[in-house]
Amino acid sequence: MNMEIVHKSTRLHYINPSMKLIVMIAQFLFLLFVHYLNWLLYLTLFAFLLLLSFSGYSRRLVLLMTLPFFLVFISTASSMIMFGKGETTWLTWGIIQVTEESFYRGVHIGMRAFLFALLGLLFALTTRPVLLFYSLMQQLGLKPKYAYSFMAGIRLIPIMLEEFNTIRNARKVRGSGERRGIKRLIHIMQSYSIPLLAQSIRRAHRIAVAMETKGFDGDGERTYFYKVGFSRFDGYFIGTIILMILVSYVLSIYLPIFPTGDVRYGN
Repeated sequence: MNMEIVHKSTRLHYINPSMKLIVMIAQFLFLLFVHYLNWLLYLTLFAFLLLLSFSGYSRRLVLLMTLPFFLVFISTASSMIMFGKGETTWLTWGIIQVTEESFYRGVHIGMRAFLFALLGLLFALTTRPVLLFYSLMQQLGLKPKYAYSFMAGIRLIPIMLEEFNTIRNARKVRGSGERRGIKRLIHIMQSYSIPLLAQSIRRAHRIAVAMETKGFDGDGERTYFYKVGFSRFDGYFIGTIILMILVSYVLSIYLPIFPTGDVRYGN
């Protein structure tokens, strides 16, 4: 069964990939120092709206892609909530002790992990890998031998998936049954992993020989098929991120959802 994924370009797709990467990394570092739960909550809501509106994919598909991140939020938050320390005890059951302080710290850590995942997904859905590496070479001076190596590796992924389907269909035609338990794991390693690894090594060797034959050494001045530059959308993107941070901070002060301040000190 083939499922066609409808995709369209948005304004985030026209942002310089290197600029987008730098802004995302800066935002990740900034979020490490945000210890106010309400501020983090509004930042998460704005990032989620940004993902829904400008990812270029349908909202249903975006919700499906973010579903695993909710599980990450629950697993990350629950470990701190049930085994954290605090003064105001809400629940005690065996080794599980839920306190007010541990609850807010757990929600804070889980929400931060969820926000990191949303921003990473937004970057992945709105950035073409080829343009990203071209931008890293042209704007940040990444050596072509590293950039083209990464691009060649990325192009091997769909080929490996196609080969995996070929091997699986061939085994179905031959009537090879699937085993269970540890035997199934060993069966998968022998029947799929080893042939895929061998084919990948051969293909990587052929690519390396072809690049050497064509005189590619990764040094010196080069011309590029794609020219990646800056545009007004880069400024719009930076302004949007700054505005999102400021508006989230103001809302956290005047419209707080959680009755807590700095979760590090429980005030």
